Amino acid sequence: MTKYRNKPCSVGAEKYRSHRERDRHQTLLLMQKAGRIAGLTREVPFVLAPAVKILGEPRARPALRYVADFCYSDARSGIVVVEDAKGMQTPAYRIKKHLMKTVHGIDVVEA
Repeated sequence: MTKYRNKPCSVGAEKYRSHRERDRHQTLLLMQKAGRIAGLTREVPFVLAPAVKILGEPRARPALRYVADFCYSDARSGIVVVEDAKGMQTPAYRIKKHLMKTVHGIDVVEA
């Protein structure tokens, strides 16, 4: 059992962290096949803050990243959509969502 009660699963070679993520991906694949969206990708990383060396620490802290579950563009408008299949909004997720808007100007959509 995982921390937030999600159950990892797979479809063929594709592995998912939850049934919600799997189901949303299957829906998005159908939407892409129908021509409603284009360029569907999974697990897309965004850097929110670069790596830093903090005084007195032996190593640099790694970059702060947000990994989006899905990215695609709306076929009609061309608008890029960054989507997360969320069952529960954690405090860390809320901060990263805020930083996505502040740093990249991207609104994360929850499915």
